[in-house]
Amino acid sequence: MDSRDAQEPPRKRRRRTPASTGSYVFRPLLEDIALAPEGHHSKVHITCVELWEGNLYIGTSAAEILHYVALPPDPTDTTASPSYIFASRLQPTFNAASSPAPGVQQLLLLPKVAKACVLCNGTLTFYSLPELSPAFGNTVVSGCSWIGGENLNASDEQDDDGQTIMICIKSRTRLVRIGDEPRRIRNIEYPGCLAIARRNNFACVADAHAYALLDVENQQKISLFPISSLDDNAAGGQVEDISAKHESSRPSSGIGDLRGHGRSTSLGTFVTGLGRRSPQSRSQERSGRDTPEPGQRAASPLQPHDRPRSGSATDDLSGRPSVSDKPLPPPPDHPSSQQGLQTGPTSFSTRLTPHICSPTPNEFLLTTGTSPEEPGVGIFVNLDGDVVRGTLQFDHYPTSIVVDGNDQSPLVSPTGARKSDEGYVLASTLQHRDDGDREVIEIQKWNIENDNDTEQLDIPFPFEENSDEEVGMIPGNAKLRTILSKTAASFAEVGDRLRMIRLRLPNGDTADSGELQEKQAAEGTREREEEAFGHRLGAQSSRIVLWSGSSIWWLIRNPLVLRLDEAIDTSLASMPDEGQTTVHRGETLRIVSNLQDYEANTETEFLTLKYIRQKTGMILFADTLVRNPSSSGITPAELRVIENLLVESGLDPRVLLTVIPVLRQEVVEGSQGVWIHAGLTWTVEQYAQQLLGTSDSNTFRGPLRYDEWSNMIKRYLVAWRQRKGFGSIADEVEVFQSIDAALLHLLLHQDGQNSPRHGVPSAARAELYSLVDNGVDCFERAIVLLEQYRRLYVLSRLYQNRKMAGKVLGTWRRIIEGEADAGNELRDGENEVRKYLAKIRDVTLIHEYGTWLARRSAELGVQVFADDSSRVKFVPQEVVQLLKEQAPDAVKVYLEHLVFGEKKGQYANDLITYYLDSVLHVLESSEEARSILSQSYESYRALQPPKPTYRQFIIDNSVPVAWWQDRLRLLELLGGSHGADLSYDLGKILTRIEPYEEDLVPESIILDGRQGRHQQALRLLTHGLGDYHTAINYCLMGGASIFHPISGSLTPNEASKREDQATLFGYLLTEFLQIEDISNRLERTSELLERFGSWYDVKHVLSIIPESWSVELVSGFLTSAFRQLVHDKNEVMVAKALSGTENLQVAAALVEKCTVLGPQIEHLEERQ
Repeated sequence: MDSRDAQEPPRKRRRRTPASTGSYVFRPLLEDIALAPEGHHSKVHITCVELWEGNLYIGTSAAEILHYVALPPDPTDTTASPSYIFASRLQPTFNAASSPAPGVQQLLLLPKVAKACVLCNGTLTFYSLPELSPAFGNTVVSGCSWIGGENLNASDEQDDDGQTIMICIKSRTRLVRIGDEPRRIRNIEYPGCLAIARRNNFACVADAHAYALLDVENQQKISLFPISSLDDNAAGGQVEDISAKHESSRPSSGIGDLRGHGRSTSLGTFVTGLGRRSPQSRSQERSGRDTPEPGQRAASPLQPHDRPRSGSATDDLSGRPSVSDKPLPPPPDHPSSQQGLQTGPTSFSTRLTPHICSPTPNEFLLTTGTSPEEPGVGIFVNLDGDVVRGTLQFDHYPTSIVVDGNDQSPLVSPTGARKSDEGYVLASTLQHRDDGDREVIEIQKWNIENDNDTEQLDIPFPFEENSDEEVGMIPGNAKLRTILSKTAASFAEVGDRLRMIRLRLPNGDTADSGELQEKQAAEGTREREEEAFGHRLGAQSSRIVLWSGSSIWWLIRNPLVLRLDEAIDTSLASMPDEGQTTVHRGETLRIVSNLQDYEANTETEFLTLKYIRQKTGMILFADTLVRNPSSSGITPAELRVIENLLVESGLDPRVLLTVIPVLRQEVVEGSQGVWIHAGLTWTVEQYAQQLLGTSDSNTFRGPLRYDEWSNMIKRYLVAWRQRKGFGSIADEVEVFQSIDAALLHLLLHQDGQNSPRHGVPSAARAELYSLVDNGVDCFERAIVLLEQYRRLYVLSRLYQNRKMAGKVLGTWRRIIEGEADAGNELRDGENEVRKYLAKIRDVTLIHEYGTWLARRSAELGVQVFADDSSRVKFVPQEVVQLLKEQAPDAVKVYLEHLVFGEKKGQYANDLITYYLDSVLHVLESSEEARSILSQSYESYRALQPPKPTYRQFIIDNSVPVAWWQDRLRLLELLGGSHGADLSYDLGKILTRIEPYEEDLVPESIILDGRQGRHQQALRLLTHGLGDYHTAINYCLMGGASIFHPISGSLTPNEASKREDQATLFGYLLTEFLQIEDISNRLERTSELLERFGSWYDVKHVLSIIPESWSVELVSGFLTSAFRQLVHDKNEVMVAKALSGTENLQVAAALVEKCTVLGPQIEHLEERQ
C-alpha cells in the first residue's frame, strides 16, 4: 500500500442514497437512440444535447446532429410524457483534417434570433431554428475552441437587435452579436479559451491552465487560480490590461477592482496549497474557515478612458486575422514542478477539464484538482475575484458539472439560505469500484451553511437490446447539461400520498339505504376531485439532462414528500416474532428536526411538510402504545417532542384516537367521514390492527396506565380544544365532539385512579370539573360516559352548564336517595338543593323539589319557600295549602316561621291549632304523657323556695319528644311571649282544652287571664302550680300575661293601672292566706305584704289577717305601712306649707299692684 494512502484519514461522511430517497431521480427522455449512421461501424456516443420548444437536438461523436420532434401526450393520461419522433439527420460543416475529431462539440441555441451555433471538430457553423437550415450564407469560423458566453442575466440584456455571444478561437476571444447577421463587437485578447460563463460585462473564463475574470467592456482581466493545483506556471492574483494595443500581457502592479474600487485577492496562494496539501487537508469538510483571507492589490493608475478599444462594433466577423492567430506554443515543461510527484497515482501530463458555473448573479463556481482520479474542489468567487462561501469537495474530479436551484435572486446570502431554497451542485464523476469503473452523480448543496452531506446517484447503464448484459461505457462519457426548455414531469406518487381519502373505521355507516347512497355519491365526487388535485400536486419541472451511451435522461428533483416518506419508512423495523412494527425514534426525530427551518414556497411543499409531520407524529405516538412501557426507554422529553409534533402537524385528532383502543369509540365520523392524506392510511391501519387485536382493547392498557402517556394525550386534546371556533378546521362539529368525548373519558379514568389526598381533590378532578363546567360538544356521549362511570355529581354539573335545572335536581335527588356516586362529591346534598332552588325561576320545579325537600327535612323545605333572597316569592296562604297537600309535617314549621320569624300574627290561630292537635292527640292516646304532666306539677310544687318559675322549670327539664316542644311553643303563643298584640280564637281554644284542664294547668291559667277571670287564674297559680313568683308577676302585669316577652321590656301600653294591680294583689293575698301549708302560708303572705305593702290598705289587711297571727309576722308590712303613713302625712304638711307660701306671694303681689295703680274714685252719679 502507498504510504500516503495509509496516512490518509477517512473522508467526510458519504451517504449512498437509493433513488427513492435521493434529491434527484432519473426520468427517461429518449433511450436506445440510433446514433450511428449507415455504414458507420465504430461506436458512436452522444456528445451534446439541447431542447427548445419541443425540438430535441442531439450531437454525436460521428459529427452529426439528430433532430427529434416532440409529440404531446394523450390529454386524458395525466401521467404520460411527450414522445419524440425522428425528424432529420444533419452533418455540420467541419475541417476533416482536424485532429482529434471529437464530433459535435457544442450546440448553442439562440431562441431570441431563432439561430443555432454548432461547433463541430473545431469549426463553427450557423443554422436557423427549428429546422437547422444553413444561415448567414454558410458562414464558418475555423479554429474555434468554444462558443457560449451568452448573458446569464437575460433580464438585463438591452440589445433588441440580436443576442450577444462569445466565440473562442486559438488566438483570442471575440464578442459577437448574432442578429440578422453575425457582427463582431470587439476582440478580447484571451487566447485558448475553453469555458465561459458571463454575467453582463463580467465573464469568468478558463484556458488549458487557469481561470480568469474578464471585464469584457473595459478590457481588464484578473487571473484567478490554476485548474490543476500542480500547475505552478499559472500565477493567481495578477491583474492585466488586455486591450488590443498591448502586444503582450505583462503582469501589472495591480489594476484594482473591475468596478472601480481597490479590493483584491491572493488566489494563487490559496490554490497553490491545494496541490501540495497534506493528506489531512484533503479530508477537511467544507467550511468557510477553509478559505484563506484574500491579499491586497494596489489600485491601477490606468483609468477607463485611457484604455484603448480592440475594434469597432461594426467589424465583420470574418475580418482578416491578426498576427496572433498562429497556434500557441506548447506549455513548457517544469521539471522542478514534477519532482516529488512521481510516486503519485498520476502525472501532470493528464490535463483537467475546466468547469465554470454561475449559481447566482454575483458568483461563479470553479473546479480545481490534481488529477481525474483524485478529489476535486469547487471554489466560489464573486465579481471582484474574491473567494466567498466555503469550498465543495468531490470524491473525484468532475467530468461535468451543473448547478440547480436558487439561481434567480441576486440577493442570495453567501453564508446560508432557507432549506426551502436549496441550491444543488451536480457533478458527474468516475468512481473506481471493485466491480469496475462506474460513473455516478455527486449531489451536494451549495447554499446551505454547514451542510456536509453528499449524495451519490448511480448513472444507469444502457442495455443491449434482447440482452440482460450491460453495455460497457466509455469512461467519462456521461455528461450533464442545463438546457433551454424546461420539461414537465408528473409524479403520481406525490398525489398518491398527499391527496385526501376517507379513513374506513370498523363501525362503518349506520345510515339507511337512501342516506347511504347519497353519502357514497358525495364521497365518490370528492374522491375524483382529490385525485385530480393529487395529479396537479405531482407536477415537477427540470432543465437538467444527462446522457450516457445512446440514451438521454432527465434529472429531476425528487419531490420532497417522496424522499422524506421513504426515509420514514426506512426507519421502521418489523418484528416477525411479535407481528409488530417498531420505529427507530432517533432517526425519525432527526427527519422532523431537519424540517424546523424549512419554509414552504408552494402548495405542494406546504402539504408535504404537513403530511410528513403528521406521519412522523402518528408513527412515534403509535409506537409508544405498541412498545412495552417497562422497556421502551421513552423519555419525558421525547414524549413532549411527540406531543408538540402532533399539535403542530394539524393531524385530525380523530385519526389519533383510532389507534387508541379505549378511546376509539369516541370518534364521531359525521356525514362526511374522516379524511386523511392517502399516505397515512397504511400507518393508521397497521397500528390500529396491532392495538385493537388485544382482548383488553376496551380498557386503558399498556402505556395508558401510566401518567406520562395519558397526560401527553390529555395535553394534546386540550391544545386542540383551544382551537375551537377556528374557521380553518374542517368538520369542526365532529372533530370537537370527538375531542371532548375522548378528553372526558380520559379524565374520568385518571380521576378514578387517583383518589383525593387529605381531602384535597386530585388535579384530574379539577380538570374534569373545568371541562364539564365550560361545556362539552359531545353532550349525549358525555351523559353515557358519566352514567357508565357512575359520576352522578359530575353529571349534575354538566346539566348545570346547559341550565337544565330539572336534570340537575333529579340527579341530586338520585344521589340523596342513595344511588351510588363513585366520586362521593355531593356534600350536604339537601342544603345544596335548597340553595339551588333559590337561584332558579321555574315555579313548578320549586314546588316539586321544595315539597320533596320538606318531606325529608321540614326546616330546609320551609327555607325554600321562606327565603327572602329567592328569585321567586310565594304567598303564605298558597305555601300553607301546598305544604298541607304535599308535606303536612312541614306546615307547622312554616307557620312557626310566619308567626315567630316574620311576626305575622294572623297565622297564630293556625299554628296554635297545630300545637293543640299535637298535644291533645298525645294526651288522648297516651297515659304516659298525662302522667308526665302530672308528675311535673307535683315535682314543681315540691320544690322549696326560692325556686324558678314553672315555665323555666319545664324548659330546664324538657322531655325530648315532639309534643313536649309543641306544648312549650303553645305556652309562648298563649301567654303573649311574642307580644300582647298577638290574637287568637279564645273560645275555640277553650272548647278544645276544657276536657284537659287538670292536665293543662298553665294553659288554663293563661286563658282565664285572657277572659278576665283573674281570681281563678291566681287561684290556679297559687294552689294548682304553686308558682308564686309567676302569680306576683301576673298581678304586676295586670293579668296581661304570665310570661314576659322574649326580648325587650314592657311598653307603657302593656303596663296596667295601679288600681288594677291593687285589685289583683288583693286577690293574691286572699289566695296566699288559703295556702294549706301553714309555714308556707305565713312565709308567702308576710313576704307579699312586705314587698308589695304599698298596694294594700292597712285597715283592710288587718281586718283579714287572722287574729292568731302575732304582730311580728306582719311587722314588716306594718313598718312599711306606718312609714308610708308618716311619709304621706309629711307630704301633706309640706304641701299645705307650700300652698300657704304661695297664697302669701299672691297677696303680696296684689298689694303691690294696688299701690301702683293707686286709689280710684267713683261717683255715684256716674254710676247712675
